[in-house]
Amino acid sequence: MKDFIISIGRQYGSGGHEIGEKLAEKLGVKFYDNALIDRVSKESGLCKEIIMEHDEKPTSSFLYNLVTDPYSINFNRGSVTDMPYGQKIFLAQYETVKNIASEGSCVIVGRCADYILKDNENLISIFIYADKDFRLKRIAAEKPEMSENNLNGLIDKKDRARASYYNYYSDSKWGRASSYDLCINSAKTGIDGAVKLIEDYIQLFAKE
Repeated sequence: MKDFIISIGRQYGSGGHEIGEKLAEKLGVKFYDNALIDRVSKESGLCKEIIMEHDEKPTSSFLYNLVTDPYSINFNRGSVTDMPYGQKIFLAQYETVKNIASEGSCVIVGRCADYILKDNENLISIFIYADKDFRLKRIAAEKPEMSENNLNGLIDKKDRARASYYNYYSDSKWGRASSYDLCINSAKTGIDGAVKLIEDYIQLFAKE
């Protein structure tokens, strides 16, 4: 297998970003999470702050056919200009993810990358999840000023947003095992164990 694309969906606090970053470093390939926002901004001309504001957040009104076949509008400037920002950003990310995948092996976190690249034969889609206690401990370490109740609320809010975004723009269900090639419970494997598990899976994938 010459090139491969690893897409990582993740529950909030499960360590998906860290796993993706470590995996990319070990494999010697490019890693895209926050860096994807910079690139989308550069390629689309959209303001980075606005992209961050709408990043992986569902939009309230969008034509489903436009999402399932974005090229049907041929990215007509007039049509795109009239769209709400959430729609513009999804289409800009769509185009950027396609460009990134055409450049070689990489790891992409979130942004419906597995759906956007579903026709890429060298795509491996991963979903990282973990039990609530594991995620609470991780997030509490990053946000010690927040109470446990507030942390619980934050986890639920982030997961709902990611699920709504993914379910709306893709034809699969966020977090459902059948939507991915491999689902990993990071509370069981640990961060480094999850990285090793994905490495092993890539080797098996390459042999097949």
